[in-house]
Amino acid sequence: MNPLLALAATCLISVCVTGAVRRYALSRQLLDIPNARSSHTVPTPRGGGMGIVVAMIGLALALPWLDLVSTRQALIYGLCGGFVAALGFLDDHGHVPAGWRLIGHFAAAIAAVALAGGLPEIVVFGHVLALGWFGDALAVLVVVWMLNLFNFMDGIDGLAGSEAVLAGAIGALVLMQSTGMRAEVLWLFGLAAAAAGFLVWNWPPAKIFMGDAGSGFLGFAFGVAPILAAKIAPMFFWVMLILPGVFVVDATLTLIRRVMRGQRPHEAHRSHAYQYASRKHGGHRPVTAVCALLTVGWCGPMAWMVAAGHLDGALGLAISYAPLALLAFFYKAGAAERQEAG
Repeated sequence: MNPLLALAATCLISVCVTGAVRRYALSRQLLDIPNARSSHTVPTPRGGGMGIVVAMIGLALALPWLDLVSTRQALIYGLCGGFVAALGFLDDHGHVPAGWRLIGHFAAAIAAVALAGGLPEIVVFGHVLALGWFGDALAVLVVVWMLNLFNFMDGIDGLAGSEAVLAGAIGALVLMQSTGMRAEVLWLFGLAAAAAGFLVWNWPPAKIFMGDAGSGFLGFAFGVAPILAAKIAPMFFWVMLILPGVFVVDATLTLIRRVMRGQRPHEAHRSHAYQYASRKHGGHRPVTAVCALLTVGWCGPMAWMVAAGHLDGALGLAISYAPLALLAFFYKAGAAERQEAG
């Protein structure tokens, strides 16, 4: 029962801390005020992702004490992830220059990859590759990109929270089916539980926004997940990259197209596919629901096929991302923004 109690406590802590942060933000008028770059229309408290952070740091303290995970893994989430969240918290309450944030992200990613023991062997189209230092550098880039893309994709009510719940829970179930209850499974269930607690407050219409602290922590955790999963077996590296495919594809295509037009990557904008879709379909709820369905109905089965050995991991990634890319192009991911009526 200990793991189940720990996960239930994680969800409850997230619910309570998010509610407390909301009351604090309202009392201090820490609100996101709608502007031309916003996807919302009502002033809304921000910083609720600290509920996720506090809950996960609590889990990082509890699981080693329960002898369920290693201290090194707990340090990855508690220390490195906590540092990313602290940096995001400072940015939520003031402004940390983009260059300094990026340096901090790389420092946390390097420390996390070192604590994880580097990137293990991976299998690419049937070939086993031991990439050595190049693989470790690649792993650092994966963590930094995933960290930032969660921030980019946290732009409409419920989107980042529901993606974390579903990708975490499905990843945990897929790994558990193949390997049983392991530390890596517990972390994924923990992420799902913490995000579910936050989602109580963030489901559209949102009563509070996540903020950089929460989105950065979630992105960091999902960036570390493929590296830790690959320690179990090489195909699990691909499994944990397939599951957040909706986020990876939209954010990556948007960034590439914006950079090709000479726009700054960190500049605020509303040109993600999900943002165009929310304006086209008149609200956040349908877009968040469709993204959730894509994760459950498309990315989940593809991840399971790779985990079960029915499909090569790299091929599975390409197949799973291809229709998501077409959908992102259909909804103009990264296209130049035009002045819209109203």
